[in-house]
Amino acid sequence: MATWNSRGLRGSTLEDMINRTNEKYLEHHLALIQKIPTPITPMQIDHERHQITLAYFDQKSTVDYIGAVQGVPVCFDAKECAVDTFALQNIHEHQVVFMSEFERQGGIAFFIIYYSAKDLFYYLPLAQLLVFWERAKTGGRKSFRFDELDLSYVLPKKQGVLVPYLDMLQKDLEERG
Repeated sequence: MATWNSRGLRGSTLEDMINRTNEKYLEHHLALIQKIPTPITPMQIDHERHQITLAYFDQKSTVDYIGAVQGVPVCFDAKECAVDTFALQNIHEHQVVFMSEFERQGGIAFFIIYYSAKDLFYYLPLAQLLVFWERAKTGGRKSFRFDELDLSYVLPKKQGVLVPYLDMLQKDLEERG
């Protein structure tokens, strides 16, 4: 069982940006995407501040977000990376299994990676992640470098949308044929 503490808030800014983006997409009837909360069991509570200070995850989480974009089922996970090398240990096997099954059912699964040092968002299709994942499983690198990525999946800067992932989702769909 994993333990939660304040380190779990590292990605909250990215999460807030994606949540605001999803609200904007909903307002414009472009997508309906829900944040999936991770179930926890509180162990210590600071009653004065009304804060959980120690908790355990009840079960393995699958993905951060799930929903539909104009009839297309989508699920994705959001990750932050402060350097040019992304460690695959940041992605769990059960997530890859879930996302693979999601795609077998006709959905689209992907990751949004925020490279904080470069201040850019990257859309990583599940198929590309699987290339790196299999490489690691067969004894290769247990990470991937930014320069290994297809730069055409860098999210464009857009006025009014913090994490504009719909353009890259469209590109992903077109490339699947």
